[in-house]
Amino acid sequence: MTKEFKTLEDFIGSHFIYTYDNGWEYEMYVKNEDTIDYRIHGGMVAGRWVRDQKVDTVMLTDGIYKIAWTEPTGTDVALDFLPNKHKMHGMIFFPKWVEEHPEITVTYQNDHIDLMEEAREKYETYPKLLVPEFAKITYSAFAGKNNEDVVSEAPYKGMTDDIRNGDYFADDYTKKIK
Repeated sequence: MTKEFKTLEDFIGSHFIYTYDNGWEYEMYVKNEDTIDYRIHGGMVAGRWVRDQKVDTVMLTDGIYKIAWTEPTGTDVALDFLPNKHKMHGMIFFPKWVEEHPEITVTYQNDHIDLMEEAREKYETYPKLLVPEFAKITYSAFAGKNNEDVVSEAPYKGMTDDIRNGDYFADDYTKKIK
């Protein structure tokens, strides 16, 4: 995307793929002012995907944005996006149970909220695993607000390449039929 980000409205409706310096690859769609959808393609919880996660989204200054939230797992996340520089910084606070049992979270979270809450109560929370990482934004596009096609299926091997290569979405940002 060659778009220049200045306002919060420029950011809302954006779709990003980014790779942390530690190699973990994530995908996020800023669905609207207080909601994101995301998929995790690499890292200790690769395969996890979430829709309609409530978040706090703010513009810190022109072209710099912060998204923060707490997941049903008890994981806290704060992400700073600098899309004009193709950079992002993330701070993830994983509860001890997620570090020790990440496989429990590798699912479509929306169908398993009870399981996440049960694990959060059953296993230890502290000490939290802190993951502060810079990331390179490797894909950025405008999908529009509340586009249900952006994150509509589980991540699969090669999905991020399909998206970056233009093989996944049509010009109107609907999912191509395979």
